[in-house]
Amino acid sequence: MALEEFENEPLNEREKAIVRMRSVTNYVMGIFLIMAGCFFMFPLRVTQPYIDQYDPVMIKIFALLCMLYGSFRIYRGYKKNYFKN
Repeated sequence: MALEEFENEPLNEREKAIVRMRSVTNYVMGIFLIMAGCFFMFPLRVTQPYIDQYDPVMIKIFALLCMLYGSFRIYRGYKKNYFKN
């Protein structure tokens, strides 16, 4: 059996459940990371004193990285290519 034939095989029920679970996990983690990035980028009045203790440039960089990685997690959940190399 060639590698190309193996890639074209349909997924069994267990693999479909794994793909579904990983996809939902990626969506939830992506949303959480984007929300965390927004939280650090635009802090609330209650959390402002705690965030102001740190370097504002590093906080903005961290917030941007959170948002980018969250977007990547949502994209990865959308593509669902977990068993394909």
